[in-house]
Amino acid sequence: MFQKSVLQSVSQDESIVALRWASFQEYLAKKEFVRGVKEEKYQDGFLKDVFENCLGYTLDSTNPAEFNLERERKNETDGKKADGAIHLNGEIVGIIELKAQDTKNLDKATDQAFGYLVSNSKAHYVIVSNFDELRFYIDKKTAFEKFSLFNLTYEEFKKLHLLLSFESIKEATPLKLKEKSANFEAQISKELYKDFSTFRNHLFENLIKNNPSSEKSDLLRQTQKLCDRIIFILFAEDRGLLQPNTIKEIRSRHEQDIFGNPMYGYYKIYFDAINEGNEKLQIPRYNGGLFAKDETLDSLIIDDEVLNMEAQKLSDYDFVSEVGVNILGHIFEQSLTDLEEIQSNIDNTDFDKTKSKRKKDGVFYTPEYITKYIVENTLGKMCREKREELKIVEVKAPLNPKKLSKTETQTKENLEVYKEWLFNLKILDPACGSGAFLNQALEYLISEHTALQNDLSLMGDLFAVYQVEESVLEHNLYGVDINEDATEIAKLSLWLRTAKRGRPLTKLADKIKCGNSLIDDKSVVDNAFDWHVEFPEVFAKGGFDVVIGNPPYITFALGKKQEFESKEIEYYKSKFPLSSAYKVSSYLIFIDKSLNLISRTGLLSFIVPNAIYTNYFYANFREYLIDQFSMHSLFNLEYEVFEDADTGGSSIFVIGKDEIENTILLSSKSEKEYSTPYIFNLNQNEFKNIPDNKFLFSDSLISLWNKSFENSIPLGGDNFQFYNGIKTGDNKKFLAEEKIDDRYRPIIRGRDFYKYTPLENEMYVLFDQEQLWSNTNEAMYLVDEKLIFRQTSDHLVVAYDNNKNFTMDTTHLLFDKSGKFDHKYLLSIVNSKLLNFLYQIIVPEIGKAFSEVKGVNLKKLPIKEISLEHQKPFIQKADLMLELNEKLQETKQNFHNELVLEKLTKKLQNFEELDFDEFVTQYSKAKKLKFADKLEERNFKNDWKAIFENDKTLACGFKTEIEKTDKEIDKMVYELYGLSDDEIGIVENT
Repeated sequence: MFQKSVLQSVSQDESIVALRWASFQEYLAKKEFVRGVKEEKYQDGFLKDVFENCLGYTLDSTNPAEFNLERERKNETDGKKADGAIHLNGEIVGIIELKAQDTKNLDKATDQAFGYLVSNSKAHYVIVSNFDELRFYIDKKTAFEKFSLFNLTYEEFKKLHLLLSFESIKEATPLKLKEKSANFEAQISKELYKDFSTFRNHLFENLIKNNPSSEKSDLLRQTQKLCDRIIFILFAEDRGLLQPNTIKEIRSRHEQDIFGNPMYGYYKIYFDAINEGNEKLQIPRYNGGLFAKDETLDSLIIDDEVLNMEAQKLSDYDFVSEVGVNILGHIFEQSLTDLEEIQSNIDNTDFDKTKSKRKKDGVFYTPEYITKYIVENTLGKMCREKREELKIVEVKAPLNPKKLSKTETQTKENLEVYKEWLFNLKILDPACGSGAFLNQALEYLISEHTALQNDLSLMGDLFAVYQVEESVLEHNLYGVDINEDATEIAKLSLWLRTAKRGRPLTKLADKIKCGNSLIDDKSVVDNAFDWHVEFPEVFAKGGFDVVIGNPPYITFALGKKQEFESKEIEYYKSKFPLSSAYKVSSYLIFIDKSLNLISRTGLLSFIVPNAIYTNYFYANFREYLIDQFSMHSLFNLEYEVFEDADTGGSSIFVIGKDEIENTILLSSKSEKEYSTPYIFNLNQNEFKNIPDNKFLFSDSLISLWNKSFENSIPLGGDNFQFYNGIKTGDNKKFLAEEKIDDRYRPIIRGRDFYKYTPLENEMYVLFDQEQLWSNTNEAMYLVDEKLIFRQTSDHLVVAYDNNKNFTMDTTHLLFDKSGKFDHKYLLSIVNSKLLNFLYQIIVPEIGKAFSEVKGVNLKKLPIKEISLEHQKPFIQKADLMLELNEKLQETKQNFHNELVLEKLTKKLQNFEELDFDEFVTQYSKAKKLKFADKLEERNFKNDWKAIFENDKTLACGFKTEIEKTDKEIDKMVYELYGLSDDEIGIVENT
């Protein structure tokens, strides 16, 4: 959470810190007692020994009148108790959750503590501890600072004191330091990126100048390789892998050269030394591919000045306290776009960053909290379940390590089984980019192996310590990407994470590969990737255990705007018919493909656009997922996760092939709510009750939908006939404002009506069935009664027609053909709030431009099947609504006629919403009236005031009655569909 250099910039009162460090020694003296004590018995003692004695707090038990640390505080909402609470100015600002010392995994305790956090509106801090490990969180559980209290050094205690002392909490120091760290990281990232880009660009230009016989594309690749090597040296010299100031040492050796040898010659000496090892230079052997002998690279000519000052400028950054691997990750991602731009210049092609290959190939840097979540809920989930299966969740020290009991011996054997299981895990990112997910998986596995080593040591295993990082890279992690630059950067990022002094770099060429993850046929694309050939050891055991990532968001089929070969698109449609529906979206195909790559017990988790949950065209693919796989969890992120990808909301899913009882559904409306999402469980088959198998993230909505269908039939059933209005093919040719001859019929457009309003046509259609484009079945229009739905709308707008009107294709027609339903009963139901609410579940388009009510969606709405006798109260209300709307329209039309205007403004159309003075202003403006004097203006007002006030009173009266009757119909519909008060509240307030 905090930049090291930011923490180092803050001073503390050394005398106070030293005094409290002395007090902390008293706590350390108790550690053997603490290891054996039960959680409840020592919670008070822990708060006193550490927080009061060492961090400056005052417990309520010490001073009930003036305290800032309270033992056992009830929640504001549910009455549950936190083990401790930090107070400031009468408000709770921090939550403390404590567990016994033998609780090794604090994740559940963290979840519990965050449950308390959201119940206290002013709280920012969460502290979770088992009396040894202490975790400190601010606002989110995605990042934390961890301290091992039993092994704390003085420097680490100073950091603990800086972050957690009462004086710091009082001044909001942790919040300020976190913000300062974020700003510092952003600034350092920006500056380093600028300096790195300048160096790379100058290096490339220099290579072109000095190596004219080489192709520019080849020189660009060599430039990037040199940059990768130099980044490794910069990282290694600051982290103890190489001698400090290695770059300066290279410069110094060159300056002492009396023969005029180029500086690059000295770089090559160091490259070879890093590859093979060199005792004289005190450089261990770090081969692995990055520094392997490259004759082309070695033959290049480079001017000294390029490698002199600019490389030194990069060396001046501190790659320990300032530049972490996450900052490098962002820089690596930005570099991919730069490389593409340079390549486009080489090819003399236009470059558009918004359509760059990085975007085209879907290479977007995933935020760390997302990679953590996905790894925790796939790899982490599998590890937790395996520990539970082997009964090694909490390993306790044996009574006698030299003579284990039968149970303890079994525990030790199970730990060895678990170690072997860990080594055999196969984890893949099929669109690995620069390696964000692989690095997160690496970090998790290192942590898990470290915990395992501690457990083995506890059981008396003398060989508990082993090379974790090397083993993980060698056995566990796999990546593929279509972008070769990305795979090289992914390798570099993994090397930087795992490099240790004196240990060779792990060879990654057979684990991180370049190719098209979706296509295995070289006749379709040159970079086709055959998974079984490339990773035979994985498929020999049935496939990958975990597949994770952020696949590309590419739309392959875009008609005339299409950038992909048609044979490539045909391949997708042939191989992946369900996931390539509609416009052939890459992320759906990645899901489809990856489900074939996981083993029988494997898990797949991606972050993708949340359109996958509701898009109509993906209905069959969702059904396939429901029927063939097990959805462990679905997380709906209703906000923009990525800064540089315009994807709307996102989805994180975890899918496997094993059978499970329920799916966990989570949803968050903002990143701030991410740590405390709305959660409920559901059997995934229930999604099949929702139209188009949509995944809804509200148990109340799902329940309401299911209830609405009890004793109901869909509008698309055999009882009803739908028909779309006339498509003319050329409105200018077939439509007229007046009836020209007998062939012209009055026609209703979607814009011509509102709910329950009388139908009045403004246009006529030349009804010639041979000439009109389609939907010319006259019988459909000439039925005695029908309902007309407006098509261009984000909600249901339905009118009643008993005048055999023809309609345009901006409408849908509906009539009952069974004789079981009165059309006015249907009118009252489809115009109700409940049916509009259910429609929004199917098509959530409120407020969206170009929304359309489609017949295919109308057919999914539920209609209660009741007798004609029981339909009568609804018919009476519908008659009243039709009558009131007709009277309203008549009143308004009479007033409009009085105005004698060819065209009415919107305000004058709705005159009843104006006061008299505003009406006068609007009417005078429309009539272009200019009064000669005040007397003329007064006479004008006197002439109009009585008419205006009378007609306004009438119109407003009718509108009030319409609103009242509409609410009465809504109430009747709620009762008809059996909604509870809570469910009515959901409909009314959503």
